[in-house]
Amino acid sequence: MLKNLNTKLVLFDLDGTLVDTAPDFVTSLNNILIKHGRNALDFDHVRSFVSEGSAKFTEIGFKINQKDPNFQMYRTEFLEEYKKNLINESKIFNGIDLVIKFIKESNIIFGIVTNKPYDYALPVVNYFGELSDSKILICPDHLKESKPSPEGILLACEKVGINPSHTVYVGDHPNDLIAGKRAGTKTIGCLYGYSLPKDQDYGDSIIVDNASQIVDAIKNI
Repeated sequence: MLKNLNTKLVLFDLDGTLVDTAPDFVTSLNNILIKHGRNALDFDHVRSFVSEGSAKFTEIGFKINQKDPNFQMYRTEFLEEYKKNLINESKIFNGIDLVIKFIKESNIIFGIVTNKPYDYALPVVNYFGELSDSKILICPDHLKESKPSPEGILLACEKVGINPSHTVYVGDHPNDLIAGKRAGTKTIGCLYGYSLPKDQDYGDSIIVDNASQIVDAIKNI
């Protein structure tokens, strides 16, 4: 067991950080597009938008904005379809099993703070045995403001009784890094996910190319 680590709590984003949910997200949208006589979207074209959520996906898929009178109908249909397909093709990112093993062997607590609604997040978390020891799941349902607000991260820290200064937040979106910094945690950005542009300056955040590198990042914080 490693000793003298500064980190006592690691909080993760879910989609694009722990779990690759993009295949099920894109398939669900394409099912609804085809139902309405639209063309299915190319997976690689829309993968980077998965972390933006259902509203953005609906806009891109149907080529409309949120003021369109049909927007809410399409979005609702998409979400209903996605709920049927949450864990068909989704999978844990390569290397996350090693990260969780390291965390547990180091007596570090871990949890999840996501912008994914609870009814969608919980089945995904429960499906993957690697995530069974997560001590906390914070979703927008529990909050007044989602990321980039630090509210969710601060609530998670409060509930497990660990100061943000001893906490690391790991995510794949610029808003994840903003939220972590606002909460007073250290931050790790994941380029293997969906939404972090390469070749940008993320300040004092540690940036990793693959999930297994999160282990060394935590060791060096």
